[in-house]
Amino acid sequence: MNIYVANIPFKASEQELRGLFEEYGEVSSAKIIMDKVTQRSRGFGFIEMSDESAARQAITSLNGFNFLGKTLVVNEARPKTDAPPRSGGGGGYRSGGGGGFNRRNNNDY
Repeated sequence: MNIYVANIPFKASEQELRGLFEEYGEVSSAKIIMDKVTQRSRGFGFIEMSDESAARQAITSLNGFNFLGKTLVVNEARPKTDAPPRSGGGGGYRSGGGGGFNRRNNNDY
């Protein structure tokens, strides 16, 4: 089973995360996702456990667990979809939209 773990402290290592989950069963892999540009942790990762029963016990026990000062969010990972990435919005016309400054004609001053 693939497990999604969020709110991982930036100072945590993959080994520390693996050790936490190994208390519930064998961990096939532990991965903290890193930012491609800064090479810093993005604060989430994935754990793979082959025993589904052990994985479910780990999810139940570790969701809300305080790990190195942060409360973990742990649940079953959802499969990746082929949906296009979400955009940050914008791009459309907004009424009263701003251009960073107000244009006024010289008679307004």
